[in-house]
Amino acid sequence: MRYQLRDEAGASRSVAYLLMGAGPFMLVTGVILPDHRSPASVVTFVLLTFLLCGAGALCRWRPERVPHVFWLIAPFFGIGMVSVLNLATRDASTGSQLFYLWPVLYAANFLSRVVNYLTIAMVSAGNAAVVFSILGPNVGLSDWASLTVAMMLTAVVVASLRGRNERLREVLETQAYADPLTGVANRRSFDGALARAVESAHRTGEPIALMTLDIDHFKKINDTWGHGVGDQALQLVADALRRVARGRDDVVGRLGGDEFVVLMRTDRMAARRAADEVRAAVSAIETLPGGPPGLSIGVAVLPDHAGTVIELGAASDAALYEAKEGGRGRTAMAHPPAPRHNVDQVPSATFTS
Repeated sequence: MRYQLRDEAGASRSVAYLLMGAGPFMLVTGVILPDHRSPASVVTFVLLTFLLCGAGALCRWRPERVPHVFWLIAPFFGIGMVSVLNLATRDASTGSQLFYLWPVLYAANFLSRVVNYLTIAMVSAGNAAVVFSILGPNVGLSDWASLTVAMMLTAVVVASLRGRNERLREVLETQAYADPLTGVANRRSFDGALARAVESAHRTGEPIALMTLDIDHFKKINDTWGHGVGDQALQLVADALRRVARGRDDVVGRLGGDEFVVLMRTDRMAARRAADEVRAAVSAIETLPGGPPGLSIGVAVLPDHAGTVIELGAASDAALYEAKEGGRGRTAMAHPPAPRHNVDQVPSATFTS
């Protein structure tokens, strides 16, 4: 999204530290340091100090109470606050202008490129209002141009570093959640996706299917043709599964060895057709020296065969075991669970000795 906020927790801390730092700074510059101050200005600066510190404490320890939109407009609030303070204190020094760094760094770290551009433009406008009114057009022009260029370069550097960090994080997440050989989800990633799918199915009533499969006589492939061909077989099977599991929320995973799993948002009949598609896709493989590998497949559907994550996994595993026991190279559908009887409904003759 164009105005999406990145890392709300970090943004809230950044705003909190700004406000809690601005409060004491305002007290020092507006009350303690000036040689001449009126009672009204003292009261104003003291009240503003408490207000800023209180707002900073709220952002730091109760950020959930702050409207979400505030984190998006925070840099513009900061620009306005710095500009007003500089104008009120008639301070156009380099030190006072450096406070514009905060909204620039905030936008470059947490907000989109569009907001970053707007922040630079607002900083430039706010600084122009300060330096031109205090220093005059000649000196003010030099200060304004220098600050604008410096802030632009700062934003570019910080935004590029953020982009690099995001790309690195994506690579690390891929390595943490993907099987390194086949590129499909690893067990950790797949277990999380399955748990979320079951929770969603309970909420919406839509069925989900779990397909568990392994390559028949995979050890023989490794022993006959070598582990390189075995790895190639695993990669080709994973590719075939990805082509079949083409739904937006479908997930293909490798649990280890030659065992794969496929999660699909579909019913029993569609799951059976998907298993047939997988078998057809694998049988079309022509690049392996020993020919296409055989597959044993077990399929279970929630709520037809299970009601929980554990039950769904167990039902799919049992169907896979049945496929193997039936001679391998086949698909087995899980059986509906046995009906559970209430003890009060069991005939009394059952308990007679």
